[in-house]
Amino acid sequence: MQTCNEKRLQQFIEQFSEYGKTENYGVTRLSLSEEDISARNRLQELCEELGMHVVYDDMGNMYATLRGKNDLPPIVMGSHLDSVVKGGRFDGVLGVLTALEVVSTIKENNIELDYPLTVVNFTNEEGARFEPSIMSSGVLSGKFDKEKMLASTDKDGITFGNALRKSGFEGSEANRLQEASAFLELHIEQGPVLEQNNLDIGVVEGVLGMVCYEISVRGESNHAGTTPISMRKDPMFTAANLIVDMQKELAKLDGNLVYTIGRMNIYPNIHTVIPSKVTFTLEARHQDASVIEGVTRIVNGLPSVANKCTVEKKRLWDRDTVKFNEEIVNAVESACQALGYKGARMYSGAGHDAQFIASYIPTTMIFVPSVNGYSHREDELTPYEDCAKGANVLLNAVLKLCKEPVKA
Repeated sequence: MQTCNEKRLQQFIEQFSEYGKTENYGVTRLSLSEEDISARNRLQELCEELGMHVVYDDMGNMYATLRGKNDLPPIVMGSHLDSVVKGGRFDGVLGVLTALEVVSTIKENNIELDYPLTVVNFTNEEGARFEPSIMSSGVLSGKFDKEKMLASTDKDGITFGNALRKSGFEGSEANRLQEASAFLELHIEQGPVLEQNNLDIGVVEGVLGMVCYEISVRGESNHAGTTPISMRKDPMFTAANLIVDMQKELAKLDGNLVYTIGRMNIYPNIHTVIPSKVTFTLEARHQDASVIEGVTRIVNGLPSVANKCTVEKKRLWDRDTVKFNEEIVNAVESACQALGYKGARMYSGAGHDAQFIASYIPTTMIFVPSVNGYSHREDELTPYEDCAKGANVLLNAVLKLCKEPVKA
């Protein structure tokens, strides 16, 4: 089995953590910001030093390709360089840097492959500056309309299109990722499962399906001190009761179902006034469509009138479970076992570029542990040893796929 250079990978990680470094050793590297542009330029330099050919497409996605012996669709690896505000040093960027380390190891050991290898950096995965998240891979896969994405604005009114043109990374639509033999995205888990179970690697089978509802409870606003409890139409207490009732019912569906009341707005939000309206969201995720359907039944089963208040339900959005290519999943699992690492199959609860790319290219993901399950925060941490284990799995999965290509 081949192994990567852990020290060199550590140097890559530490080098890129300087681009947008925060006081508490996290990063703020918003898409197409000065920090992101600097990181992109450095990545291009490193790729070109390895003899890779670098191009950009019309969404600013970067592709660095090492030629193979044969003119075949490439095996693609990568993720994204952008971060959230005060995010961590590993989210996204680790997938790009482990891909870079794989190519470095292959070059260093004079390994000749039939397949070209491409390292990809997707633009604006986080959506922290320009909404929505997973923007550019969404355009590539036909999930998002390009013109609408170009018109997306940041908090200063700058459009994504203008920022892209100003960055110098706007390339040709002809350079888009259109065909590949496989796509592998390594990522931190962003959750506690691997660490809690003392596992080295998550062999990712897919991305959880989900549904998100907005529930509005309308009552009647009045003075908080003069209106008797028995005469109130109070949407706050009604909403609280509905949430408790839903939690009891959701808990009966499946132990692996995750659900969150993530946003709540209260009107007029004054401590001396009985609210007139309370609106909150319910988001639920599970790999089984029938369980998601159970969530829908529970929400639709809420009363239209409760405690003199009206209740309205609105389905905001949803996504089906994405299942990754079984042959590539098997290649990752085989590499993990051959290296003697402890791994387990799992689904991703978070969204990633891989979920969109999987719609037209054979795809999978590799997870490495997150200490305490932390992510999207400055103290996000994956030990360098665990990063190297992930890189080793990625390397050997790629080598296996070169010898045993995915069937058409």
